Amino acid sequence: MCGGWSGASRRECFVKLLVVSQYFWPEDFRVNDLVAGMRERGHDVTVLTGWPNYPDGKVFPKFRATPSDFACFQGAEVVRVPLIPRGDNATMLALNYLSFALSASLLGPWRLRRRRYDAVFVFQTSPVTAAFPALLLARLKRTPVSMWILDLWPDTLHAIGAVRSQRLLSIVGALVRFIYRRCDLILVQSKAFLPNVERYGGEREKIRYFPNWIEPTFAPGLEGIAVAPELVDFSATFNVMFAGNIGEAQDMPSVLDAAERTRDIDDLRWLIVGEGRAAGELREAIANRGLVDRVILLGRHPVERMPEFFTGAHAMLVSLKREPIWAMTVPGKVQSYLAVGKPVLAMLDGEGGRVVDESGGGLVSPAGDGVALAANVRRLHAMSATERRIMGERGRAYAAREFGRAALFTRLEALLTGEKVP
Repeated sequence: MCGGWSGASRRECFVKLLVVSQYFWPEDFRVNDLVAGMRERGHDVTVLTGWPNYPDGKVFPKFRATPSDFACFQGAEVVRVPLIPRGDNATMLALNYLSFALSASLLGPWRLRRRRYDAVFVFQTSPVTAAFPALLLARLKRTPVSMWILDLWPDTLHAIGAVRSQRLLSIVGALVRFIYRRCDLILVQSKAFLPNVERYGGEREKIRYFPNWIEPTFAPGLEGIAVAPELVDFSATFNVMFAGNIGEAQDMPSVLDAAERTRDIDDLRWLIVGEGRAAGELREAIANRGLVDRVILLGRHPVERMPEFFTGAHAMLVSLKREPIWAMTVPGKVQSYLAVGKPVLAMLDGEGGRVVDESGGGLVSPAGDGVALAANVRRLHAMSATERRIMGERGRAYAAREFGRAALFTRLEALLTGEKVP
């Protein structure tokens, strides 16, 4: 039953928080842990979200069978509104975005009638239109609204080729300006986001840096974690592992360039854990390049099992395409990779590359540069196990210092309650 306090905290609740997010558990997004963390601290949290359908584009069968099983998460009530599943093409994705914004705006106020909140919080990855129901509810309930921006629109739409028309991009930019300027507080996951958000949002004073934190799944590290049984065939190889969404932004063609250039390293394997909209293209490219014995797709697995997979890796790979927007982004997997103490191979520009380089926990190559990535793989492969362990430990210490969950949640509490924060 929802409503009771969870976790160790038993203090009086001082925030009644409404979280608005198009994506939520059982979909795998960081907003899940944000809600869990706020519940642990004694806050009363309600989530307004849609039917789970990410990433496959079909509503989860278990949800269709028994929706009531997904109405409570860690003591937080989950209010779900219908939407059009994202499907497998651009038209369906656009309808998916639009349907949640409309459905949550029309049904949300009715489903949440006669309820009062101290704050409305928007988890803003794509699409930015998910903010519209939050703005409406905040206005109806005379409540301040905060938005955590992990994805910059319209820049992201242009970078992935979803929208090429400058006129349409200008219209989206106007929508972004409308949304940002009606938020009372805007949080950004990367310091490089600040100029862009200020350009649309206007007031620098209401924009604050708030990075991704280390999720509890990865915070303990890998001590005592057994290797995933799926990796039994790779116990004697040097394993470079990518874990997460496989999309256009991840630039898998450049990763395959590096894999081709390192064919001569007999014991090297590239292990890809995850799925996504570009996974089919990746499978075809692996076959066409003759890399089926070098690049192995292991499919999607629950985030709770990721430490098992990470244990069997010698290095963790993170990559993004060479685009100005991605140079401003720090992928959420960077914190997880650093936290478990594995060396990181980053093919990133800008902020993401800076974080890995500054941590001392990995090797950085420019975005889109498969040649440089291959060189870094050779360099890491040539290191001793002790050298790689020391590199991983440096990264782990940096992650604990910069991205500790407890410190960042304390900061979030202060921001939501109007306390002074640096």
